[in-house]
Amino acid sequence: MGQMLELLLQHKIVAILRGIEDRHADAAGQALIDGGIHMMEITMNTEGAAVMIDRWRAKFGTKAAIGAGTVTDVALAEQAVAAGAQFLISPNLDEEVIAYGIERGISVWPGVMTPTEIVKAWKAGAEAVKIFPMGTLGISYLQEIRGPLNTIPMMATGGVDLHNIADYFKAGANAVGMGGKLVNLEWIREGKFEQVTERARQFVEAVREL
Repeated sequence: MGQMLELLLQHKIVAILRGIEDRHADAAGQALIDGGIHMMEITMNTEGAAVMIDRWRAKFGTKAAIGAGTVTDVALAEQAVAAGAQFLISPNLDEEVIAYGIERGISVWPGVMTPTEIVKAWKAGAEAVKIFPMGTLGISYLQEIRGPLNTIPMMATGGVDLHNIADYFKAGANAVGMGGKLVNLEWIREGKFEQVTERARQFVEAVREL
């Protein structure tokens, strides 16, 4: 088992930062770490993502694993890895990206929806998959596919909130990816970093209680 997968299964939450402005990124990252978050991804469709990933590796490297999200093809994978991303997450299944990660010892967790895609990703060498979009698919969908596909680590992304996070894990999620419900960009832009930390702490606590 790779180090990043171990961290994923241990800490169970990946914070997703999409559309964050560079000037707020460091304070936001620190606020999440202060709240107990150990894994953070900056999506590659965020302006200046590679620059921020590079800086976060230097700044937060001993406190959190830093990855890249929305890695939809090999070109973006190359940019992310050059910036120091320790794991790559995508909304789609691109077997070339998985192969690229395997060659370099970088964890790739592709986005999948159907049982066919899940098994395809697993056979291509993905050590975990991201079930997406969970907000639309719903928890019962996860429960149904979990029965026959019980050996593949699954990160559920979409629709997770404080009131339902326990249900995601009961349905079979090994981890969750969380964007706006965890990382409130309005708070960040208004400098309310204590609220960001407190929200992170609430989610970390909810997972710990499981």
